Amino acid sequence: MKAWSDLLTTDYGLMSLVVIAIVIFMSVWFSRFFKRHMDEDAAAAARAEQQSGKPGA
Repeated sequence: MKAWSDLLTTDYGLMSLVVIAIVIFMSVWFSRFFKRHMDEDAAAAARAEQQSGKPGA
């Protein structure tokens, strides 16, 4: 119970919560960012393949 008290009431505990929240937010943001760009690259490759008429490797 002391750990929860320290986490929620002390300056170092609150800063730890802030860091944890930032890390979680960054992981969600980066995963969505990478997924979006991978989908865009796949769509561009499919368009290029369709326009050239040649199958990809």
